[in-house]
Amino acid sequence: MLTLHRAARVLPDPADPTAPSHADGAVLVRGGLIAAVGPYAGLAADHPAARVRDWGDGLLAPGLRNPHGHWLLECAYHPDPREEIGDEPVPGGLGGLGGLGEPADEARCGASARRGLQRMLGFGVTAVTGPFERASVRTAVARSGLSVPGGPGGPGELGELGGVGGDGGHGGSGAAGIGEGPLDPLLVLPFAEAVYGRLGVGGRADFAVFEPGPDGPRAGGCRATVLAGRLVFRRR
Repeated sequence: MLTLHRAARVLPDPADPTAPSHADGAVLVRGGLIAAVGPYAGLAADHPAARVRDWGDGLLAPGLRNPHGHWLLECAYHPDPREEIGDEPVPGGLGGLGGLGEPADEARCGASARRGLQRMLGFGVTAVTGPFERASVRTAVARSGLSVPGGPGGPGELGELGGVGGDGGHGGSGAAGIGEGPLDPLLVLPFAEAVYGRLGVGGRADFAVFEPGPDGPRAGGCRATVLAGRLVFRRR
């Protein structure tokens, strides 16, 4: 099935200041891959049978990479909604590096990681940096569909700076290192450094739609997240 994701502005490669953008643009998705990127009118005329998802005045761009994956998923605790203590990560809640008390068991770590990964999707995150040492966390990350620069057992953020995205795009060059950090990368990194990869024909259809701000997307303003062509988050 073909799906056209339309937005008021499409930025295929925000990390490259010379890359073109498309006003009233669209991304055409076939299966889990990007089939075309360009002006909406032309793509709609060429593919009249495509399903259209219209994101209005949104800004569509590659998804973000969270550089604090190890701390967020293996040290901090993501509460269950039934605990009624909010949905912010609790520092030290799982023990381990920088944590308090004994490390939590695998079942608790895995459940916390799954909740944390789901919350990341709500901020437009499509890639998360490790390393991930716990088997339960590696399993949760693999099942989430998020990309992992360097692999789940690879080097941490300091080894990934200036790396290459999974589809040949930019891996980001932010200064944030291993350690405590928020679920939303835009709170600590400029947009051009937070994006992971680029929107290119034949690449995996990983991207997000954000509410526009004066200089790019607004932090906390993710409207939708797409992983491998699947709509995995949509703000109600």
